[in-house]
Amino acid sequence: MTQTNWPFGRTSTLEITSAEGVFLKTADGRKILDAAGGAIVSNIGHGRERVVQAVTAATRDCTYVVPPWITPSRRALADTLTSHWLPPGLTRIHITSGGSEAVEAAVKLALMFHAAGGQAERNLILARVPSYHGTTLTTASLSGHAARKRGLESALTVFPTVDTPYPLRCPLGAFHPDTGSYYAQQVRAAIEAAGPDRVAALLAEPITGSSGGALVPPDDYWPAVRRICDEYGVLLIMDEVMTGFGRTGKRFGFQHWDITPDILVGGKGLAGGYAPLGGVYASERIGQAIDQSPFNVMFHTFGAHPAACAAAAEVLAIIDEEDLIERAAVSGAALHEQLNSALLPLPWVAEVRGRGLLQAVEIVADRETLAPFPESDDIANRVVARALQKGVFFYGGGTGDFRDIVCMGPAFTVDDSHLRTMVEVLTESIQEVCA
Repeated sequence: MTQTNWPFGRTSTLEITSAEGVFLKTADGRKILDAAGGAIVSNIGHGRERVVQAVTAATRDCTYVVPPWITPSRRALADTLTSHWLPPGLTRIHITSGGSEAVEAAVKLALMFHAAGGQAERNLILARVPSYHGTTLTTASLSGHAARKRGLESALTVFPTVDTPYPLRCPLGAFHPDTGSYYAQQVRAAIEAAGPDRVAALLAEPITGSSGGALVPPDDYWPAVRRICDEYGVLLIMDEVMTGFGRTGKRFGFQHWDITPDILVGGKGLAGGYAPLGGVYASERIGQAIDQSPFNVMFHTFGAHPAACAAAAEVLAIIDEEDLIERAAVSGAALHEQLNSALLPLPWVAEVRGRGLLQAVEIVADRETLAPFPESDDIANRVVARALQKGVFFYGGGTGDFRDIVCMGPAFTVDDSHLRTMVEVLTESIQEVCA
Protein backbone atom coordinates (compact mmCIF):
# COMPACT_ATOMS: atom_id res chain seq x y z
CA MET A 1 0.00 0.00 0.00
CA THR A 2 1.28 3.48 -0.80
CA GLN A 3 2.36 5.45 2.26
CA THR A 4 0.07 8.44 2.92
CA ASN A 5 0.09 11.47 5.19
CA TRP A 6 -3.45 10.80 6.35
CA PRO A 7 -4.35 11.65 9.06
CA PHE A 8 -2.27 14.53 10.42
CA GLY A 9 -0.39 13.46 13.53
CA ARG A 10 0.46 10.15 15.17
CA THR A 11 -2.97 8.54 15.00
CA SER A 12 -2.85 5.04 13.52
CA THR A 13 -5.16 4.54 10.58
CA LEU A 14 -7.30 1.81 9.07
CA GLU A 15 -8.54 1.69 5.48
CA ILE A 16 -12.28 1.11 5.16
CA THR A 17 -13.50 0.30 1.66
CA SER A 18 -17.24 -0.07 2.27
CA ALA A 19 -19.92 -0.13 4.95
CA GLU A 20 -23.36 -1.66 5.17
CA GLY A 21 -25.82 -1.84 8.03
CA VAL A 22 -23.78 -1.99 11.23
CA PHE A 23 -20.63 -3.36 9.61
CA LEU A 24 -17.48 -1.84 8.11
CA LYS A 25 -15.29 -3.69 5.59
CA THR A 26 -11.53 -3.16 5.57
CA ALA A 27 -9.16 -3.13 2.63
CA ASP A 28 -7.89 -6.58 3.63
CA GLY A 29 -11.41 -8.02 3.64
CA ARG A 30 -12.24 -8.05 7.36
CA LYS A 31 -15.73 -7.20 8.64
CA ILE A 32 -15.90 -4.96 11.70
CA LEU A 33 -19.00 -4.53 13.83
CA ASP A 34 -19.33 -0.76 14.26
CA ALA A 35 -20.33 -0.73 17.93
CA ALA A 36 -19.44 2.97 18.15
CA GLY A 37 -21.44 4.18 15.15
CA GLY A 38 -18.19 5.82 14.03
CA ALA A 39 -17.85 8.66 16.54
CA ILE A 40 -21.34 7.97 17.99
CA VAL A 41 -22.82 9.21 14.70
CA SER A 42 -24.51 6.44 12.70
CA ASN A 43 -28.14 5.92 13.65
CA ILE A 44 -30.02 4.39 10.69
CA GLY A 45 -27.01 2.29 9.67
CA HIS A 46 -24.71 2.50 6.69
CA GLY A 47 -25.65 2.28 3.03
CA ARG A 48 -29.32 3.35 2.93
CA GLU A 49 -30.22 3.74 -0.74
CA ARG A 50 -33.04 6.20 0.02
CA VAL A 51 -30.57 8.65 1.49
CA VAL A 52 -28.15 8.18 -1.40
CA GLN A 53 -30.91 8.98 -3.89
CA ALA A 54 -32.02 12.05 -1.94
CA VAL A 55 -28.45 13.39 -1.83
CA THR A 56 -28.01 12.70 -5.55
CA ALA A 57 -31.19 14.58 -6.46
CA ALA A 58 -30.32 17.58 -4.28
CA THR A 59 -26.80 17.73 -5.69
CA ARG A 60 -28.14 17.66 -9.24
CA ASP A 61 -30.83 20.28 -8.62
CA CYS A 62 -28.99 22.75 -6.34
CA THR A 63 -25.29 22.01 -6.12
CA TYR A 64 -24.59 25.10 -4.02
CA VAL A 65 -26.81 27.93 -2.87
CA VAL A 66 -25.86 30.55 -0.26
CA PRO A 67 -27.19 29.43 3.16
CA PRO A 68 -29.78 32.18 3.77
CA TRP A 69 -31.74 31.26 0.62
CA ILE A 70 -34.34 28.49 0.57
CA THR A 71 -33.97 25.32 -1.51
CA PRO A 72 -36.33 22.33 -1.66
CA SER A 73 -34.11 20.27 0.64
CA ARG A 74 -33.68 23.12 3.13
CA ARG A 75 -37.45 23.60 3.24
CA ALA A 76 -37.98 19.85 3.70
CA LEU A 77 -35.53 19.73 6.60
CA ALA A 78 -36.98 22.83 8.29
CA ASP A 79 -40.52 21.47 7.94
CA THR A 80 -39.47 18.08 9.35
CA LEU A 81 -37.67 19.62 12.31
CA THR A 82 -40.54 21.96 13.12
CA SER A 83 -43.38 19.45 12.73
CA HIS A 84 -41.83 16.28 14.18
CA TRP A 85 -38.72 16.99 16.24
CA LEU A 86 -38.32 20.35 17.95
CA PRO A 87 -40.32 21.20 21.08
CA PRO A 88 -42.85 24.02 20.56
CA GLY A 89 -40.71 26.57 22.39
CA LEU A 90 -37.78 26.32 19.97
CA THR A 91 -38.88 28.10 16.79
CA ARG A 92 -35.66 29.49 15.27
CA ILE A 93 -33.33 27.31 13.18
CA HIS A 94 -29.71 27.95 12.16
CA ILE A 95 -27.96 25.16 10.24
CA THR A 96 -24.16 24.75 10.23
CA SER A 97 -21.65 22.31 8.78
CA GLY A 98 -21.07 20.37 12.00
CA GLY A 99 -21.17 20.23 15.78
CA SER A 100 -18.23 22.50 16.66
CA GLU A 101 -19.61 25.27 14.44
CA ALA A 102 -23.07 24.78 15.90
CA VAL A 103 -21.90 25.08 19.51
CA GLU A 104 -19.94 28.23 18.69
CA ALA A 105 -22.97 29.67 16.89
CA ALA A 106 -25.11 28.93 19.96
CA VAL A 107 -22.66 30.81 22.17
CA LYS A 108 -22.77 33.77 19.76
CA LEU A 109 -26.58 33.78 19.87
CA ALA A 110 -26.50 33.90 23.67
CA LEU A 111 -24.08 36.83 23.68
CA MET A 112 -26.07 38.69 20.99
CA PHE A 113 -29.31 38.16 22.89
CA HIS A 114 -27.96 39.82 26.03
CA ALA A 115 -26.25 42.59 24.05
CA ALA A 116 -29.53 43.27 22.24
CA GLY A 117 -31.15 43.74 25.63
CA GLY A 118 -28.54 46.25 26.75
CA GLN A 119 -26.52 43.74 28.79
CA ALA A 120 -23.33 43.40 26.75
CA GLU A 121 -21.44 42.90 30.01
CA ARG A 122 -22.96 39.42 30.16
CA ASN A 123 -20.09 37.86 28.23
CA LEU A 124 -19.18 34.84 30.36
CA ILE A 125 -20.24 31.29 29.49
CA LEU A 126 -20.41 28.86 32.40
CA ALA A 127 -19.07 25.43 31.40
CA ARG A 128 -18.65 22.05 33.08
CA VAL A 129 -15.87 19.51 33.72
CA PRO A 130 -15.72 16.91 32.24
CA SER A 131 -17.29 17.89 28.94
CA TYR A 132 -16.54 18.27 25.26
CA HIS A 133 -17.97 20.91 22.95
CA GLY A 134 -15.76 21.06 19.85
CA THR A 135 -12.47 21.81 18.14
CA THR A 136 -12.55 25.58 17.57
CA LEU A 137 -10.59 27.72 20.02
CA THR A 138 -13.77 28.89 21.72
CA THR A 139 -15.38 25.46 21.98
CA ALA A 140 -12.09 23.92 23.09
CA SER A 141 -11.87 26.63 25.77
CA LEU A 142 -15.36 25.73 26.94
CA SER A 143 -14.63 22.00 26.97
CA GLY A 144 -13.68 20.32 30.22
CA HIS A 145 -11.29 18.08 28.33
CA ALA A 146 -7.65 18.39 29.35
CA ALA A 147 -6.25 16.08 26.68
CA ARG A 148 -7.76 18.08 23.82
CA LYS A 149 -6.38 21.37 25.16
CA ARG A 150 -2.77 20.26 25.21
CA GLY A 151 -0.55 22.49 23.12
CA LEU A 152 -3.30 25.13 22.89
CA GLU A 153 -3.31 26.41 26.47
CA SER A 154 -1.63 29.73 25.68
CA ALA A 155 -4.39 30.68 23.24
CA LEU A 156 -7.46 29.44 25.13
CA THR A 157 -9.89 31.65 27.04
CA VAL A 158 -10.50 30.71 30.66
CA PHE A 159 -14.23 30.45 31.44
CA PRO A 160 -15.84 29.77 34.83
CA THR A 161 -16.62 26.10 35.38
CA VAL A 162 -18.57 23.74 37.61
CA ASP A 163 -18.31 20.00 38.05
CA THR A 164 -20.42 17.75 35.84
CA PRO A 165 -22.59 15.45 37.98
CA TYR A 166 -20.62 12.24 38.48
CA PRO A 167 -22.70 10.05 40.80
CA LEU A 168 -20.03 7.34 41.08
CA ARG A 169 -17.40 9.86 42.21
CA CYS A 170 -19.55 12.38 44.10
CA PRO A 171 -17.57 13.92 47.01
CA LEU A 172 -20.56 13.19 49.28
CA GLY A 173 -20.13 9.49 48.53
CA ALA A 174 -20.93 7.24 45.59
CA PHE A 175 -24.58 7.59 44.53
CA HIS A 176 -25.36 9.75 47.56
CA PRO A 177 -29.06 10.77 47.70
CA ASP A 178 -28.09 14.47 47.69
CA THR A 179 -25.85 14.19 44.62
CA GLY A 180 -28.20 16.14 42.35
CA SER A 181 -28.60 19.02 44.81
CA TYR A 182 -24.84 19.10 45.50
CA TYR A 183 -23.95 19.63 41.85
CA ALA A 184 -26.87 21.98 41.14
CA GLN A 185 -25.79 24.28 43.96
CA GLN A 186 -22.36 24.51 42.33
CA VAL A 187 -24.11 26.25 39.43
CA ARG A 188 -25.64 28.82 41.77
CA ALA A 189 -22.31 29.38 43.54
CA ALA A 190 -20.43 29.80 40.24
CA ILE A 191 -22.93 32.38 38.96
CA GLU A 192 -22.65 34.32 42.22
CA ALA A 193 -18.84 34.14 42.15
CA ALA A 194 -18.58 35.32 38.54
CA GLY A 195 -21.22 38.01 39.04
CA PRO A 196 -24.89 37.40 38.23
CA ASP A 197 -24.80 40.31 35.77
CA ARG A 198 -21.80 38.82 33.92
CA VAL A 199 -22.96 35.29 33.06
CA ALA A 200 -24.69 34.91 29.70
CA ALA A 201 -25.36 31.17 29.60
CA LEU A 202 -24.64 27.73 30.96
CA LEU A 203 -23.38 25.36 28.26
CA ALA A 204 -23.88 21.68 29.06
CA GLU A 205 -24.68 18.23 27.71
CA PRO A 206 -27.86 16.74 29.25
CA ILE A 207 -26.10 13.37 29.43
CA THR A 208 -22.36 13.80 29.17
CA GLY A 209 -20.96 12.11 26.06
CA SER A 210 -17.64 10.39 25.58
CA SER A 211 -15.63 12.85 27.72
CA GLY A 212 -17.26 11.51 30.88
CA GLY A 213 -18.65 8.34 29.40
CA ALA A 214 -22.45 8.62 29.31
CA LEU A 215 -22.74 10.34 32.70
CA VAL A 216 -26.42 10.49 33.63
CA PRO A 217 -27.24 13.08 36.33
CA PRO A 218 -29.69 12.38 39.17
CA ASP A 219 -33.29 13.17 38.28
CA ASP A 220 -33.46 16.30 40.46
CA TYR A 221 -30.38 17.94 38.89
CA TRP A 222 -31.69 19.42 35.64
CA PRO A 223 -34.98 20.79 37.02
CA ALA A 224 -32.98 22.52 39.78
CA VAL A 225 -30.45 23.93 37.30
CA ARG A 226 -33.23 25.18 35.03
CA ARG A 227 -34.75 27.07 37.99
CA ILE A 228 -31.38 28.55 38.93
CA CYS A 229 -30.74 29.75 35.38
CA ASP A 230 -34.18 31.36 35.25
CA GLU A 231 -33.62 33.04 38.61
CA TYR A 232 -30.43 34.73 37.39
CA GLY A 233 -31.48 35.39 33.80
CA VAL A 234 -28.86 32.94 32.51
CA LEU A 235 -29.65 31.12 29.27
CA LEU A 236 -29.44 27.33 29.20
CA ILE A 237 -27.64 25.97 26.11
CA MET A 238 -27.97 22.21 25.68
CA ASP A 239 -25.21 20.63 23.60
CA GLU A 240 -26.90 17.58 22.09
CA VAL A 241 -24.43 17.01 19.28
CA MET A 242 -23.97 13.46 20.58
CA THR A 243 -27.19 12.81 22.50
CA GLY A 244 -29.74 14.32 20.11
CA PHE A 245 -32.02 12.77 17.51
CA GLY A 246 -32.89 9.57 19.33
CA ARG A 247 -29.53 8.40 20.67
CA THR A 248 -30.65 8.12 24.31
CA GLY A 249 -34.08 6.65 23.59
CA LYS A 250 -35.81 10.05 23.48
CA ARG A 251 -35.88 12.53 20.60
CA PHE A 252 -33.48 14.67 22.64
CA GLY A 253 -31.59 13.88 25.80
CA PHE A 254 -33.05 16.79 27.77
CA GLN A 255 -36.49 15.19 27.39
CA HIS A 256 -35.63 12.63 30.08
CA TRP A 257 -36.50 15.55 32.40
CA ASP A 258 -39.33 18.10 32.42
CA ILE A 259 -37.25 20.99 31.10
CA THR A 260 -36.64 22.86 27.84
CA PRO A 261 -33.39 24.68 27.03
CA ASP A 262 -33.28 28.20 25.64
CA ILE A 263 -30.91 27.06 22.89
CA LEU A 264 -30.48 23.50 21.65
CA VAL A 265 -27.54 22.26 19.58
CA GLY A 266 -27.65 19.11 17.44
CA GLY A 267 -25.17 17.47 15.11
CA LYS A 268 -24.06 13.90 14.62
CA GLY A 269 -27.45 12.18 14.51
CA LEU A 270 -29.08 14.95 12.48
CA ALA A 271 -27.80 13.44 9.25
CA GLY A 272 -26.68 10.11 10.69
CA GLY A 273 -23.23 10.30 9.11
CA TYR A 274 -24.53 10.70 5.56
CA ALA A 275 -23.44 14.34 5.46
CA PRO A 276 -21.65 16.89 7.68
CA LEU A 277 -24.35 18.93 9.38
CA GLY A 278 -25.14 20.68 12.64
CA GLY A 279 -28.05 22.72 13.88
CA VAL A 280 -28.87 25.41 16.44
CA TYR A 281 -32.45 25.81 17.62
CA ALA A 282 -33.45 28.81 19.73
CA SER A 283 -36.53 30.20 21.40
CA GLU A 284 -38.65 32.87 19.73
CA ARG A 285 -37.68 35.28 22.52
CA ILE A 286 -34.03 35.01 21.49
CA GLY A 287 -34.86 35.23 17.79
CA GLN A 288 -36.99 38.35 18.15
CA ALA A 289 -34.41 40.12 20.31
CA ILE A 290 -31.70 39.59 17.69
CA ASP A 291 -34.08 40.48 14.84
CA GLN A 292 -34.74 43.85 16.46
CA SER A 293 -31.04 44.56 17.03
CA PRO A 294 -28.37 45.69 14.55
CA PHE A 295 -26.62 42.32 14.87
CA ASN A 296 -26.19 39.78 12.10
CA VAL A 297 -26.15 36.01 12.59
CA MET A 298 -23.45 35.10 10.08
CA PHE A 299 -23.60 31.84 8.16
CA HIS A 300 -20.82 29.38 7.36
CA THR A 301 -20.09 28.94 3.66
CA PHE A 302 -21.16 25.31 3.64
CA GLY A 303 -23.81 25.58 6.32
CA ALA A 304 -27.15 24.06 5.32
CA HIS A 305 -25.59 22.62 2.17
CA PRO A 306 -28.48 21.42 -0.04
CA ALA A 307 -27.19 17.84 -0.30
CA ALA A 308 -26.59 17.66 3.45
CA CYS A 309 -30.09 18.96 4.19
CA ALA A 310 -31.54 16.36 1.84
CA ALA A 311 -29.65 13.64 3.68
CA ALA A 312 -30.86 14.88 7.06
CA ALA A 313 -34.51 15.14 6.00
CA GLU A 314 -34.39 11.55 4.75
CA VAL A 315 -32.56 10.23 7.82
CA LEU A 316 -35.10 11.83 10.16
CA ALA A 317 -37.98 10.41 8.10
CA ILE A 318 -36.50 6.91 8.31
CA ILE A 319 -36.06 7.20 12.10
CA ASP A 320 -39.75 8.02 12.48
CA GLU A 321 -41.09 5.55 9.90
CA GLU A 322 -39.16 2.64 11.41
CA ASP A 323 -39.78 3.67 15.04
CA LEU A 324 -36.04 3.65 15.63
CA ILE A 325 -36.13 5.82 18.76
CA GLU A 326 -38.18 3.21 20.57
CA ARG A 327 -35.85 0.56 19.19
CA ALA A 328 -32.86 2.50 20.57
CA ALA A 329 -34.52 2.64 23.98
CA VAL A 330 -35.29 -1.11 24.03
CA SER A 331 -31.93 -2.18 22.61
CA GLY A 332 -30.14 0.22 24.96
CA ALA A 333 -31.86 -1.25 28.01
CA ALA A 334 -30.96 -4.76 26.84
CA LEU A 335 -27.34 -3.78 26.20
CA HIS A 336 -27.10 -2.11 29.61
CA GLU A 337 -28.42 -5.22 31.36
CA GLN A 338 -26.08 -7.56 29.47
CA LEU A 339 -23.07 -5.33 30.16
CA ASN A 340 -23.87 -5.24 33.86
CA SER A 341 -24.22 -9.01 33.99
CA ALA A 342 -20.98 -9.69 32.11
CA LEU A 343 -18.71 -6.91 33.31
CA LEU A 344 -19.51 -6.10 36.94
CA PRO A 345 -18.00 -9.42 38.11
CA LEU A 346 -14.66 -8.20 36.72
CA PRO A 347 -12.55 -6.47 39.40
CA TRP A 348 -11.60 -3.60 37.08
CA VAL A 349 -15.10 -2.43 36.08
CA ALA A 350 -16.38 0.38 38.30
CA GLU A 351 -19.65 1.11 36.52
CA VAL A 352 -21.79 0.54 33.46
CA ARG A 353 -23.89 3.61 32.69
CA GLY A 354 -25.89 5.40 30.01
CA ARG A 355 -29.29 5.80 28.44
CA GLY A 356 -30.56 4.25 25.22
CA LEU A 357 -27.77 3.43 22.80
CA LEU A 358 -25.26 5.70 24.49
CA GLN A 359 -23.58 3.35 26.95
CA ALA A 360 -20.18 3.40 28.63
CA VAL A 361 -17.97 1.33 30.91
CA GLU A 362 -15.51 2.86 33.37
CA ILE A 363 -12.38 0.81 34.07
CA VAL A 364 -10.31 1.32 37.23
CA ALA A 365 -7.24 -0.22 38.85
CA ASP A 366 -9.04 -0.60 42.20
CA ARG A 367 -12.80 -0.78 42.39
CA GLU A 368 -12.92 -0.17 46.14
CA THR A 369 -11.00 3.14 46.03
CA LEU A 370 -11.86 3.97 42.38
CA ALA A 371 -8.16 4.61 41.81
CA PRO A 372 -7.47 4.78 38.07
CA PHE A 373 -4.70 3.11 36.17
CA PRO A 374 -1.76 5.44 35.40
CA GLU A 375 -2.49 7.56 32.34
CA SER A 376 0.61 6.10 30.70
CA ASP A 377 -0.97 2.63 30.77
CA ASP A 378 -3.45 3.87 28.12
CA ILE A 379 -5.97 1.25 29.19
CA ALA A 380 -9.02 2.43 27.24
CA ASN A 381 -7.16 2.72 23.95
CA ARG A 382 -5.60 -0.70 24.47
CA VAL A 383 -9.03 -2.23 25.14
CA VAL A 384 -10.40 -0.57 21.99
CA ALA A 385 -7.42 -1.85 19.98
CA ARG A 386 -7.80 -5.39 21.33
CA ALA A 387 -11.51 -5.42 20.51
CA LEU A 388 -10.75 -4.14 17.01
CA GLN A 389 -8.47 -7.14 16.49
CA LYS A 390 -11.47 -9.28 17.40
CA GLY A 391 -13.70 -7.51 14.86
CA VAL A 392 -15.59 -4.95 16.97
CA PHE A 393 -14.98 -1.19 17.09
CA PHE A 394 -15.67 0.64 20.35
CA TYR A 395 -15.08 4.34 21.09
CA GLY A 396 -12.49 5.36 23.66
CA GLY A 397 -13.66 8.02 26.10
CA GLY A 398 -12.32 10.19 28.90
CA THR A 399 -10.34 13.42 29.06
CA GLY A 400 -6.97 12.35 30.43
CA ASP A 401 -7.90 13.51 33.91
CA PHE A 402 -11.00 11.32 33.69
CA ARG A 403 -9.94 8.21 31.85
CA ASP A 404 -10.24 4.56 30.91
CA ILE A 405 -13.78 4.81 29.62
CA VAL A 406 -15.05 2.71 26.72
CA CYS A 407 -18.15 4.01 24.95
CA MET A 408 -20.77 2.35 22.78
CA GLY A 409 -23.09 4.09 20.34
CA PRO A 410 -24.10 1.72 17.55
CA ALA A 411 -26.73 2.39 14.93
CA PHE A 412 -30.29 2.02 16.21
CA THR A 413 -30.71 -0.94 13.84
CA VAL A 414 -28.51 -3.30 15.89
CA ASP A 415 -30.10 -6.63 16.68
CA ASP A 416 -29.74 -9.02 19.62
CA SER A 417 -26.89 -10.95 18.01
CA HIS A 418 -24.91 -7.75 17.54
CA LEU A 419 -25.45 -6.81 21.18
CA ARG A 420 -24.25 -10.23 22.35
CA THR A 421 -21.12 -9.94 20.22
CA MET A 422 -20.40 -6.48 21.61
CA VAL A 423 -20.67 -7.71 25.20
CA GLU A 424 -18.61 -10.86 24.61
CA VAL A 425 -15.79 -9.06 22.83
CA LEU A 426 -15.65 -6.19 25.32
CA THR A 427 -15.54 -8.63 28.24
CA GLU A 428 -12.67 -10.59 26.67
CA SER A 429 -10.78 -7.42 25.74
CA ILE A 430 -10.97 -5.91 29.23
CA GLN A 431 -9.84 -9.19 30.79
CA GLU A 432 -6.90 -9.57 28.42
CA VAL A 433 -5.68 -5.97 28.78
CA CYS A 434 -6.22 -5.48 32.51
CA ALA A 435 -5.02 -8.90 33.64
